[in-house]
Amino acid sequence: MQVRKKSLSLRLKQTLFMKKIIIAIDGFSSCGKSTMAKDLAREIGYIYIDSGAMYRAVTLFALRNGFVSKNNTIDTEALRKMLFSGEHPVVINFRTTGPDGASETWLDGENVERDIRTIEISRVVSHIAAVPMVREFVDRSLHEIGSVKGVVMDGRDIGTAVFPDAEIKIFMTASPEVRARRRYEEMRSKGQETPYEEVLGNIRERDYIDEHRKSSPVSRAADAELLDNSDMTVEEQIQWFKDLLKRRHLCGF
Repeated sequence: MQVRKKSLSLRLKQTLFMKKIIIAIDGFSSCGKSTMAKDLAREIGYIYIDSGAMYRAVTLFALRNGFVSKNNTIDTEALRKMLFSGEHPVVINFRTTGPDGASETWLDGENVERDIRTIEISRVVSHIAAVPMVREFVDRSLHEIGSVKGVVMDGRDIGTAVFPDAEIKIFMTASPEVRARRRYEEMRSKGQETPYEEVLGNIRERDYIDEHRKSSPVSRAADAELLDNSDMTVEEQIQWFKDLLKRRHLCGF
């Protein structure tokens, strides 16, 4: 049985390497998009791009530079000057580190992967992401990275706004309670102690902001496959994707 699994994985890699495509995974916060996208990219030998990490990095930059007030009012003009400055542009990129090939986020030459995963960033990131100018900055960066294809990219509007012509689009969801529990356990594993009720409240607030913002609100693309992973393991999600490829006739198994 194990040999069969390896055989499928090998054919999957060979097929998708010959036919370079863009795989767009959208969905609500903390529904497991990044986990699935990372594992999927590793499984098929594609580049993983975390668009949410870019918004978190911009949020960290804005907070460090005092562009966000205590009531989450954003100094958009000051932020615009810094993001689009010709002399000292903000640089956000991803670097692969460690034996597992994990991708980490770098901001102006500094590894900020841990800094952008805190509850402080989570409280502000939806407000930053709702600013059209910020979305323009991130979308432009994502287009540059993904133009070569052979990428798995996750976010809120990849399949609707960033890459509407992506060959495969997936919209992931799960109940707020399940997502809050996953986020809570993830934060605890990193030594970040935040009450579950606060995490759940943050999830619900972010859902509302993401669904009601004027610029690219989170929504399922008309041609996106729906995946509710509330009761699924990561392995079951990968198998779901393989079944999707079969239905799309993108793999020869």
